[in-house]
Amino acid sequence: MGNVKEARSPLILHNAFLVTMDPAARVFRDGALVVVGDRIQALGPSAQILRDFSHLAAAESIVDLGSRFLLPGFVNTHVHTSQQLARGIADDVDLKTWLHERIWPYESRMTEDSYLSTLLCGIELIHSGVTCFAEAGGQHVSGMARAVKELGLRACLTQSTMDTGDGLPENWSASSTDDCIQSQKELYKKHHNTADGRIRVWFGLRQIMNATDQLLLKTRDVAEELKTGIHMHVAEIPYENQLVMNTRKINHGTVTYLEKIGLLRSNLLAAHSVWINEEEIKFFSKAGVKVSHCPAAAMRMLGFAPVKEMLEAGICVSLGTDGAPSNNRMSIVDEMYLASLINKGREAYMNGQTNPTALPAVAILEMVTINGAKSVLWDNEIGSLEVGKKADMIVVNPFSWTMVPLHDRISSLVYCMRTENIDSVMCNGQWIMKDHKILNVNEEEVTSLAMQASDDLLRRAGIYLPKRMNYL
Repeated sequence: MGNVKEARSPLILHNAFLVTMDPAARVFRDGALVVVGDRIQALGPSAQILRDFSHLAAAESIVDLGSRFLLPGFVNTHVHTSQQLARGIADDVDLKTWLHERIWPYESRMTEDSYLSTLLCGIELIHSGVTCFAEAGGQHVSGMARAVKELGLRACLTQSTMDTGDGLPENWSASSTDDCIQSQKELYKKHHNTADGRIRVWFGLRQIMNATDQLLLKTRDVAEELKTGIHMHVAEIPYENQLVMNTRKINHGTVTYLEKIGLLRSNLLAAHSVWINEEEIKFFSKAGVKVSHCPAAAMRMLGFAPVKEMLEAGICVSLGTDGAPSNNRMSIVDEMYLASLINKGREAYMNGQTNPTALPAVAILEMVTINGAKSVLWDNEIGSLEVGKKADMIVVNPFSWTMVPLHDRISSLVYCMRTENIDSVMCNGQWIMKDHKILNVNEEEVTSLAMQASDDLLRRAGIYLPKRMNYL
């Protein structure tokens, strides 16, 4: 598909509305930034940067951004890239049908289609300004890693891991606990810190209903030993909590049990976490657990997550899209808009009165930048525009009918911005999209191959979708 292009270095971007998302929340109305190699060497007012780095003018790139936004790259903290070829196969069905008749048959028949699926998903992620994502779990991590390397993205890749569970496809029985751990160790050894350091390998737990206590505890210990993260779906539906109460003999649900066995740690990224109570929020906060809030997927099948309460408790909450069969749109820009509106609406539903101040624009921007970086344990290098950090950033062109007029620029980024406003994307000091064009893979070729591969995969899986209308 192609190789990552070399970026010119150093590079000066100036005349930008520069939103740093740094601890001081600095915003430069006319800002500039210098990239050397894969890192940010300097930033500040344009006049100062152009003066201090005038010696670079003759030989190197100086780009006038024309008052466009310059932001840290967005971090999508929960996405199943290997499910991209399944977009549209599980719409308007209940959760049992979604899982047992659509998703598991699809995943169980997937082979190296995962590479193409991740390429297709990655293209959509880049177009929405994502420079880093946390894979929520798939079966073919090597294919994912190959795609991530070619796209130029940054990622935490995770294998979907299960050692027990009902309803699994016949050709896809649960692996033994030792096999689950060993396969992930091998993936860690093979892919961790590859692609110029852009790929990290995490350990995965699909969900507590598909994990024995032995797998939970061994995953906890090995991830701690290797100093990597754990990605797990947590407290998604009421049935999950009830099953945990019945089988583990605990007084509430998943989070209470994970706290009891010591799995709640600062390296745990808990996806969804919809059905948790006040005491469990305290457990998360005390342990430093990170939460990925996926508003579209939650509204589709799960419910209202107590995001405002988690943030008030000091929990690091970020945003994810989930997979294509759970959401259809892999745009973190859409999730920003939904997250604010849904959580404002939840306040009215829960308390009987509206609260328009719930999850304001700045909080949403934090969720997709610095909170996202903290959630993937990478905030020492990404998530904000600061000297010494990686040059992961996006250029947003607000001068279109979607965003003008710009009375409040920060508000506009959350409530007005659309994917088409993302102009260019840089990851690790290299442009991976410029002027809306993906640089490292052929977008049209990937799209064409994906159409064919998805049809073939559904036939192998025996998935036949009902016709919704009178097709002629």
